[in-house]
Amino acid sequence: MLIAIIGTRCSGKRTAESALVAQGFVPIRLYADDEYDRESDYSLTYEDETIETPGNDLVFNHHLSFLSMDPPSARNSIQSITVTRSTSIIFGSTDEMLDYVTRNWRTHFVTTSLNTRETVLPFAKRPFFMLINVDAPLMTRFLRSASTSLEEFVHEDDRIVFGDEGMGSSPTLQGMRDLVHVSINNVFPGTSDLQAHIADLDLTDPKHLRPNWDTYFMTLASLAAQRSNCMKRRVGAIVVRDNRVVATGYNGTPRHLKNCNDGGCSHCNRTAPVSEEKSVDLCLCLHAEENALLEAGRERVNESVLYCNTCPCLKCTVKIIQSGVKTVVYNLSYKVDAASAALFKEAGVELRHHPPSTMLNRHFY
Repeated sequence: MLIAIIGTRCSGKRTAESALVAQGFVPIRLYADDEYDRESDYSLTYEDETIETPGNDLVFNHHLSFLSMDPPSARNSIQSITVTRSTSIIFGSTDEMLDYVTRNWRTHFVTTSLNTRETVLPFAKRPFFMLINVDAPLMTRFLRSASTSLEEFVHEDDRIVFGDEGMGSSPTLQGMRDLVHVSINNVFPGTSDLQAHIADLDLTDPKHLRPNWDTYFMTLASLAAQRSNCMKRRVGAIVVRDNRVVATGYNGTPRHLKNCNDGGCSHCNRTAPVSEEKSVDLCLCLHAEENALLEAGRERVNESVLYCNTCPCLKCTVKIIQSGVKTVVYNLSYKVDAASAALFKEAGVELRHHPPSTMLNRHFY
């Protein structure tokens, strides 16, 4: 696994890295990284495997080639190097770093050297790569800095986040937002608090990079909801059997009728007479669950799992029960959750809540 840390000035990137090193991550850097003091000056090309020692040090054997600032005789005398938790491995290029961590992806690495979109993209293609963004309140970061001018600090901060004025193509943090897996808001009073928080996140848990089945299918249900044009709420549903999608659905008016957002449903558009507005029967929109069940058909629905980004209403609940669905997983609450849950329980249908915080969307902590 490789975790790359980016973030604003004085936000706690080094503290975050230290927290991961304390957990056994090996720090790695690029030779041209000027932000940190280098403990040794060499770049490495690797042809061997990494060996775990009893002390959790990493040992690299004599197949390494060194480009060192030491005299040639000293370089030639090196047969092995032991990299401890306090030592950084320094690479001459991102290609060398990518090649090595790919060969040794089961080892946990951390770096702060990948701080542009260009350098991150090749790593982002790997399934073991995680990008973390660390940020903190502006005034807090200024007080942490050695800067004596708030104006200069803000100006430099804007340059890092948004780029140089008039140079839209310059590397920026803003231009990397879509690549970030986890965003950490460092509002903690001390470094130990941030380190404890990072330990609690358990970043080595595979769920951060590869979603479990519930998160995977609930994400698809939420995506289906984006197709909805209902003026009251967007709801999406997925029917799954043996971890295979059987059907999808989202709420809206029936086919061949005017879309809800075009005025097709007077109830959802609140154009029905006031005396009739409270009657759900006047709503012409099919619910997401109804559409998914109709699309799947009875034979394929039996013993299936229905994922819905919103807890089913009572009308959908009885249809779900009747169709033979065995499990319902929902994400967001609805006003009749308790009543729906009671019906599902009576019918022997499992109802599970999948909290929004576990969704595949980029996580903020």
